[in-house]
Amino acid sequence: MPSALSKTRNWFTHPGSAPQLVQGEFEHSVLLHDDLPQGELVRASWQRSRSLELDPDALVAEPSLTFGQLRRLRDDHPLAAVLPVVHSLLIRHAVDAGLVVAVSDEFGRLLWLDGDRVLRRQVEAMNFVEGADWSEAHAGTNAPGLALALDRAVQIRGPEHFNRLALAWSCTAVPVHAPDGRVIGVIDITGGTDAVARQTLPLVQASVAALQAELRINALTLAPSLAPASRGTVPHKTRPAVMRLAATPSAAVAVAVPLHKAGPVALSVLGTDHGRLESGDRSIEIRPRHAEILTLLAWYPGGLSAERLASLLHEQTSSLDTLRSEMVRLRKALDRLSPRIVISSQPYRLESAVDLDAQRVLTLLERGAHRVALAAYRGPLLPRSIAPGIVEIRAEVSARLRESLLSDASVDLLLTYARTDEARYDEEVWRACLELLPAHSPKRASIVARLASIQVEIAGR
Repeated sequence: MPSALSKTRNWFTHPGSAPQLVQGEFEHSVLLHDDLPQGELVRASWQRSRSLELDPDALVAEPSLTFGQLRRLRDDHPLAAVLPVVHSLLIRHAVDAGLVVAVSDEFGRLLWLDGDRVLRRQVEAMNFVEGADWSEAHAGTNAPGLALALDRAVQIRGPEHFNRLALAWSCTAVPVHAPDGRVIGVIDITGGTDAVARQTLPLVQASVAALQAELRINALTLAPSLAPASRGTVPHKTRPAVMRLAATPSAAVAVAVPLHKAGPVALSVLGTDHGRLESGDRSIEIRPRHAEILTLLAWYPGGLSAERLASLLHEQTSSLDTLRSEMVRLRKALDRLSPRIVISSQPYRLESAVDLDAQRVLTLLERGAHRVALAAYRGPLLPRSIAPGIVEIRAEVSARLRESLLSDASVDLLLTYARTDEARYDEEVWRACLELLPAHSPKRASIVARLASIQVEIAGR
């Protein structure tokens, strides 16, 4: 006699079964899952999905957002500030385990997706892609959507999905809360049985706890003060410490840190001519020449002689005094941001590590985190600079990103890259997208049109 679980699978294969019979058999099947305490909640989710007249055979709608709209949503979302924590605690391990990590906003839209590259391509078949709406109201019963609807952690096994295209996958999802208690998104792990293993749920919950702790710290460090100003206000440098939860999935350790968080020193030079230096909750915009110098020193951590640095900046050896004067001005600017940023001489070298955004992109590519890398790539490095050393670094970062995406990226991600200013006229990239798309994909027509447009524009130049 077939089991209730096999009957549930059979209903997805033959969706014309009577609704009342389906409901009873689904209820029976979830009661078999002793390790799924939310079984009744899943059954209720199915009822809501049917009441919305969702088609279990229909493909979830493709994203309606443009690349620019998606990027603005990401940039403005509070979880963008803690993405490095997601990568450190979950994505790196997901790549090794053959899983995918998805981060959605409070409406169920998938903002970031990364993990195993083969699995990413497979889940694209059901439009589990960045920008797609996987709320319960649009996709039926699924882990991210149900976690948002219930504001609780859930695990959904294959046959418990309402949409039959998701039958092959299982998911664990945990909502993320802002410091004020609002739900601002969901962290989801999707894959095979490992995605709903007993150890997966506590891992994701611990990771979300670390994210929420980081959000609380950010909220505190951005606050001008903890109390109204008064004659007894504690001076800025001696404010009381606050308690911080260590960002680790294995334990929550209380550590005292000052309200003014030191944090790593970060240098952003992608997609901008001026560059921005950040240290904790402080940041300054720096002059183009200073951005060039700091980029070169960060790129060459072993240091550069004055002559070598001058040549990379296109300065003549006879004008080394000009370089030295510029270094004096740069050191004064750095002192205003943080005394921890020190440039030593003979050779010129950064005494403390600086997190250069261009190097971060390359590190992400090496780890196979192509989606996070592309999201972090905001454009060419110091695009207007003509300094030989900067031109060389800019070309290397751009080329490595392009080659990595061409060789390993999913068609969804490659299309996202193709729509950027940097690749919009790259015929090879657009042709690669065309080759990767299924023969009957509706996206093929727009790509063919784009290739024709590129040919016309090139011929007209």
